[in-house]
Amino acid sequence: MKILIVSQYFWPENFLINDFSRKLAERGHEVTVATGKPNYPDGEIYNGYGLPGIQYETYSGNIEVIRVPIRPRGRGGAVDLALNYLSFVFSGLFNFPRLLRGREIDFIIVFAVSPITQAIPAVFLKWLKRAHLAIWVQDLWPESLSATGFVKKGPLLKLVGYMVRFIYSSSNTVLIQSRAFLDSVMSYSDSSKIVYFPNSIDSSTFVVEESEIPIGLAHEIECCFSVVFAGNVGSAQAIEAIVSTAGLLKDNKDIKLFVIGSGSKLDWLKEQKELLGLSNLIVPGRFSAESMPHLFRISSALLVSLKDEPIFSLTIPSKVQAYLAAGRPIIASLGGEGARVVQESGAGLVSPPEDPVSLAANIKRLYEMAPEEREHMGQMGKLYFAKNFDMNLQVGRLIDILTSRSGYCVGEGGSG
Repeated sequence: MKILIVSQYFWPENFLINDFSRKLAERGHEVTVATGKPNYPDGEIYNGYGLPGIQYETYSGNIEVIRVPIRPRGRGGAVDLALNYLSFVFSGLFNFPRLLRGREIDFIIVFAVSPITQAIPAVFLKWLKRAHLAIWVQDLWPESLSATGFVKKGPLLKLVGYMVRFIYSSSNTVLIQSRAFLDSVMSYSDSSKIVYFPNSIDSSTFVVEESEIPIGLAHEIECCFSVVFAGNVGSAQAIEAIVSTAGLLKDNKDIKLFVIGSGSKLDWLKEQKELLGLSNLIVPGRFSAESMPHLFRISSALLVSLKDEPIFSLTIPSKVQAYLAAGRPIIASLGGEGARVVQESGAGLVSPPEDPVSLAANIKRLYEMAPEEREHMGQMGKLYFAKNFDMNLQVGRLIDILTSRSGYCVGEGGSG
């Protein structure tokens, strides 16, 4: 099976599509990735990648990666993001067809985190190659634009809705990462195309090895009750509530909150830490994905938070799956699907989104538990993960979904 993955983001940026593409290739499928120059989340092109020109790489030994030039996202403001999104669309439309000329493609998979605009070059490639197009919806558009404050309402939001309808109608399969996405996606797509397909994590990557985490930081995490938030530090993650929670807990010297990552709210977070004198709030920056298993293992608990917006109640943040796989107790400050998973798994404690008082109370409650109780929560999370989100199972399921919906038979080739 010849598979093209179209994603604006790819390794060395840290997204689950990296491991997913590798798992597909391990099963003998010919996988190619069409992407842009890496610049997420800091907004600058990574070292080793030039801004102009086409760049070819090999990922995981046998996956060809084709990178087209894009405008980096900069500091993440509305104008910077819009230019970043549009640059991938136009660069992809111009470059991908000629770079893939003469190649057979059976399936095109779009890893549709924001922005959904990244699917536009894939739609054109679908028509050109007569391939089966699957959109793996990670974020709901246009709702995400409204929830993050970039576009509140009006003609522009309506125009984005028309674009989403065009993308979904042009696809053959629409995969949704959360069952709660169904109603929203159905308003833009034929229901017969929609298939529930949750995100997954490659548990084999959770091998604890020596990492780049500084010895001093690792020692500090191990020598207190450490509540660790890891990932994007942006507007969607309700960073303000974490700051307020740290303020409520600052008199307990045993409890420390670690916000590890980078993003549009990082500078603000550092300013608030200094302004409020929050010595219990540690902001060490970003570390590689390879460091996460070690980081998670030495943490007392893992924190996930989202803003109190209806759209965020529909999604399961990818870090929830990563936290479950790590086998550590989870402190969740969110609602909807993400909260349901944490509660259903028995892996941790849940408070309403953007409620620092409740979040602080749950952290204290977990702190006061016996170590055996916390360990039991972690193990419950691992069991739930293995049953619902293990990538080895999900890759096989995706192949079944695509072949059954396309009529593809093993041994057949695509059109070119």
